Amino acid sequence: MAITLAEINALRQKTQAGLMDCKKALTEANGDMEAAMEILRKKGQLVAAKRSDREAAEGCVLAKVDGNFGAMVALKCETDFVAKNADFVALANAIIDAAVANKCKTLEEVNALPMGNGTVADAITERSGVTGEKMELDGYAVVEGEQIVAYNHMAQNFLCALVAFNKNCAEEYAKGVAMQVAAMAPIALDESAMTEEAKAAELKAIIEKTKEDEVKKAIEVAIKKAGINPNHVDSDDHISSNITKGYITEEQGAQAREIIATVGEEARKNLNDKKIEMIAQGRLNKYYKEVCLLNQAYIDDNKLTVAQYLQNADKELTVTDFKRYTLRAE
Repeated sequence: MAITLAEINALRQKTQAGLMDCKKALTEANGDMEAAMEILRKKGQLVAAKRSDREAAEGCVLAKVDGNFGAMVALKCETDFVAKNADFVALANAIIDAAVANKCKTLEEVNALPMGNGTVADAITERSGVTGEKMELDGYAVVEGEQIVAYNHMAQNFLCALVAFNKNCAEEYAKGVAMQVAAMAPIALDESAMTEEAKAAELKAIIEKTKEDEVKKAIEVAIKKAGINPNHVDSDDHISSNITKGYITEEQGAQAREIIATVGEEARKNLNDKKIEMIAQGRLNKYYKEVCLLNQAYIDDNKLTVAQYLQNADKELTVTDFKRYTLRAE
């Protein structure tokens, strides 16, 4: 049967598929609009299956707050071109609106929400069929609190933060902390929010690094004492390379290798455990200041921690939860 332009446009309005795709689907379905929509939906599933091995590294990250509930979602695709497409962004907005309206707590709940003629998951698959790109709902996070602020960095939909507070505060303070989360990527509220296992693992890694640093210091002192530039002999490959380049002699190379082996072994045997522990503890405290939100130096005044910055507004004001998502590699 003949398919009219009006029917093609009607299907396109419902699905946002291309004109030729709509015409082909209607022709295959003998003009049945519902059957044509199902054909396009299946095409979307086919595209998603074909491209399942492709990386969805671009996309749209959005955050929204409704009263004491805030949510953040990341709808991912393959290219920046599709990520900035108005229909793709509209789909991401529809998803976050539905998720917040239904107070969804998990990604599974969001995917199962009704949307269009199916679910959110179906809508994403259909959109994948339209664009020909792999798409996935990759991230979903929620926070709850007395006051919540959402921050979309530069309104570019690639980095968002959500922050919850224990009580209401001025927008200046709320936004400032949200920008802090976006910029400084903390991993915990404070030291107490980190698990004992995580703290123990970090301390162990720091201790090992501190031991190696002490050994390297001893070797460097001995290398300098021998009249050799430590930068020329900091690895076996570097020694060989610098001998070839004429920066050091064969004899100096051999001497450096001997020093590295003998002084290194001696230094490891004679490490001062108490000194190592003190240095490691100092480094661990520095680590907490780097990764714990309330311990971090506030971005607009590094003389204050984030906790102190909030206490300037209200002695009892603090952050109770936060979430952050970015599409960019860090």
